[in-house]
Amino acid sequence: MTEEKEFLGTIDIAPTAVETIAGHAINQCYGVVAMAGKSRLDDLAQRFSRDNHPGIEVKVEDDGVTIDAYVIIQYGTRIRAVAESIQNTVKFHVEKAIGMPVKKVNVYVQGLRQHKD
Repeated sequence: MTEEKEFLGTIDIAPTAVETIAGHAINQCYGVVAMAGKSRLDDLAQRFSRDNHPGIEVKVEDDGVTIDAYVIIQYGTRIRAVAESIQNTVKFHVEKAIGMPVKKVNVYVQGLRQHKD
């Protein structure tokens, strides 16, 4: 959790809140078909878990936030362009929402699909 000490008290921002913001931002990006796990085992585990944010990992440190996004991209789109769009969109939305700098947005393309199922 992130803690910022203010004159009126403490503000805590849980990593799951950042995951939610990042997930919504990623789903807005053109060319993203779905979120994915790090591996096939993670994909299987997600089906049986109550993880509301599959494919997103957040590390909160004192000097900023690092976000790892595991995605499946639409076949036929420019992979690099979609990944850069994800990086820019996530960075913008997270920084706007929580007021902390985003150090990195790492995008891992786990596969390609024809279209959304």
